[in-house]
Amino acid sequence: MKKWLRRLRGAVGLGLAWAAAWFGAGMVMMLGFLLVTGSTGADVPYPLGFGLLGFLGGVLFSGVLGVAEGRRRFEQMSLPRFALWGGAGGLLLAVIFVPVAGLGGEAFLLGPLFALAGAGCAAGSLALARLVEERDPLGAGADMAELGLTGDDARKLPGGRQITQY
Repeated sequence: MKKWLRRLRGAVGLGLAWAAAWFGAGMVMMLGFLLVTGSTGADVPYPLGFGLLGFLGGVLFSGVLGVAEGRRRFEQMSLPRFALWGGAGGLLLAVIFVPVAGLGGEAFLLGPLFALAGAGCAAGSLALARLVEERDPLGAGADMAELGLTGDDARKLPGGRQITQY
């Protein structure tokens, strides 16, 4: 049960990260329309619509990645392969979104667009995850020997006090 909750939390977290990126893209698009035409011309504000699509895309990507890569860790995956799975998640989003939204010919535009956006977000997600992993040397999997601490050093506290139990 814990495993599924952890995966669900990861999928939601990835969805929220993608939603933030897509929200930003929607904001830029909305500002562009306002500057050029004086109105947005949309029923739903672009940032909100794009943010929702980004969230769904991130969750779908998480599912695609879970099925395709299984138990591989981030450091075991290459950036191009990760981006490829992100593109597949974006394409899957377009395949689901186009019929639900009742769009027809836009599928030829949205499919590649969502695939590129998914690939970019996936590559950014992996780069961010690796950056965070590098900045946290005391992560859950850190080994004292890797950090250069011996058993005696690990027990000493500042001020000369020592730890008697772990």
